[in-house]
Amino acid sequence: MAESAAPPRRKRLRRQPMTRVDTAWLRMERPTNPMMITAVLVFDERMPVETLRRLVEARFLAYARFRQKAVDAATGATWIEDARFDLDWHVRRAALPGREQDEKRALEAFTGELASTPLDPGKPRWQFHLVEDYAGGSAMIARIHHCYADGIALVQVLLSLTDTERHPAPAETLPQAWLKTDGAGVERRVGAVARYTKLGGKVLDRGMAMYRDPTLASVLAKEGGEIARELLYALALPDDPPSLLRGELGVSKRVAWAEPLCLDEVKAVGRAFDCTVNDVLMAAAAGALRGYMRGRGDDPDGLTLRATVPVNLRPLEHAKKLGNHFGLVFLDLPVGEANPARRLERVAQCMRELKDSRQAIVAFGLLAALGMAPQSAQSLALELFSRKASAVATNVPGPQQPLYLAGCALREMMFWVPQTGSIGIGLSILSYDNRVHFGLVADARLVPDPDAAIAHFRKEFDALLYLAMMGDWARALDAESAEALLD
Repeated sequence: MAESAAPPRRKRLRRQPMTRVDTAWLRMERPTNPMMITAVLVFDERMPVETLRRLVEARFLAYARFRQKAVDAATGATWIEDARFDLDWHVRRAALPGREQDEKRALEAFTGELASTPLDPGKPRWQFHLVEDYAGGSAMIARIHHCYADGIALVQVLLSLTDTERHPAPAETLPQAWLKTDGAGVERRVGAVARYTKLGGKVLDRGMAMYRDPTLASVLAKEGGEIARELLYALALPDDPPSLLRGELGVSKRVAWAEPLCLDEVKAVGRAFDCTVNDVLMAAAAGALRGYMRGRGDDPDGLTLRATVPVNLRPLEHAKKLGNHFGLVFLDLPVGEANPARRLERVAQCMRELKDSRQAIVAFGLLAALGMAPQSAQSLALELFSRKASAVATNVPGPQQPLYLAGCALREMMFWVPQTGSIGIGLSILSYDNRVHFGLVADARLVPDPDAAIAHFRKEFDALLYLAMMGDWARALDAESAEALLD
């Protein structure tokens, strides 16, 4: 009697454990704040969706992680290869409703809808939506869950789809010269990450205990040490004051972005005021929020709000390794300061103090601990820290030469990171090809008209540019109010 044929072996799907920090971002998903990074790329030429799919298959899927889906369980999260991976589902053709009235507004509205819609947890959590016909060219909206990587890494991944020539030679790759870091600063932070990650669990336990019983703060203070001081500082921060930028969140997002600034002009203002490009842009963003609040009838005078700012903890040339490798710091946004020069001075001072702190690394250790903590501790910690800020603010340096994607010239590029917990405002700055792009994503209940807030950004920067051209810094700083420049 002939032996029966053995049943075919089922292909064993590859599994990989998820890091603790990536797990923390996976578990932060909320209906009011989907944990995905959203990007918009605008091209001069029309791009067929089939062309984009071929490029994604060749370059984006060269990262094996993007064929994997995140599966969470009580014992930890795992990356599992998707046995039914369907590229057509991940790269989709899209159309803009109502674009005959205002194409930019229609693209902003569509991006807001996508930013409000969670990615399917049963599939790898990313999608590209291509508008083949937009403003004489085309536009792509990319959505990628934060558990795959941080904003710095994902911007580099998206840039790996591009070329420096419209029709590059097959072996040509994107030059890495523009991937600049702050040198020793990053290396110093990176060297301390492992030590602070090991202490993360201890910090979380003590931090939560201190939250329940503030008298324990004195005990922790007596122990001394850098990590104790940074933790005490973060926990001792009062909640951000009430304003129209804080409140109960809904499930709809609104998105808008400004016309780009000239990077050379931003640098000139920074040199004039002896501060960084980032200081100038964050001061302009704070001014834009001030102008918006006044326009809505809210009096911001004397008010200081905070933004959580991601700090890169690895050299940029290593960003394509995916994963989340960043910490968070609290930046003061002096929206109550009427004088643009004074506002810039205060932002620059806060930035200098943050550069000398270990806040970012302590936050990284806390995130690592949260990834393995019980859900109750995660929710408590998330709520505790998110109440201390009203916005998330990011600034990512991009390439300063024109790029092409599938032979189409990349005209504009913008992205937004998700907000966490009860935070409902996201400010995003990205420089590309000697231009600076500024965008805002907000909860629709808090900011139903983000274009009104965005409109103030150019005015605020122009005021700083005018003051820089005056050359009379004492007069600019001592003036009772320079707000008349904005009228």
